[in-house]
Amino acid sequence: MSWDYVTSGIPDDLFDRVDDIPITKEEVRAIVLSKLRLKTNYSVIDVGCGSGSITVELCLMVKTGKVYAIDFNPKAIELTRQNLNKFGLEAELIPSIAQEILPVLPAVDAIIVGGTWGETEKIIELCVTKLKPGGRIVVDTILIETMYKAITTIKKQCLSDIEVTQILITRGKNVSTGTMLTARNPVLVISATKT
Repeated sequence: MSWDYVTSGIPDDLFDRVDDIPITKEEVRAIVLSKLRLKTNYSVIDVGCGSGSITVELCLMVKTGKVYAIDFNPKAIELTRQNLNKFGLEAELIPSIAQEILPVLPAVDAIIVGGTWGETEKIIELCVTKLKPGGRIVVDTILIETMYKAITTIKKQCLSDIEVTQILITRGKNVSTGTMLTARNPVLVISATKT
């Protein structure tokens, strides 16, 4: 399968899915990726790659750049591999706890954090040390507690261009009498630049 468009937001149903492995929904993915401000040949880390939907789109955007996808769940790593293969793409898949592997990874241009499992502060601190000057970090979460920890930690790291965005998506669903709008979970996105 190929995605022949330059825009992000590959439809969710084009990805292989497993019920207990999360996927960043297509509309959210498009906004989150825009906050990374990527360029061709950039190197990027995807912390908590889950189903691999963001990893796939990162590979498409940075083209010959390097993408590192981290997840502690072997099922998530395998699903990410499956989705990369489906789109004919490659990334370095790392089955590990983020706090253990981040210190040994090279410096990169951008980092997306999609899961912290309660280790938000430590993971963000490590991510900031791995960002090149001018690099971007983006944290997306559905938890208010993670948002608070992320904002607090990012401010302590003296990053610039700090933005907090809430994404509310409602999609149309056909019902017998017309189209009903159904809401998806709100997503909180925190982004910043290393100066």
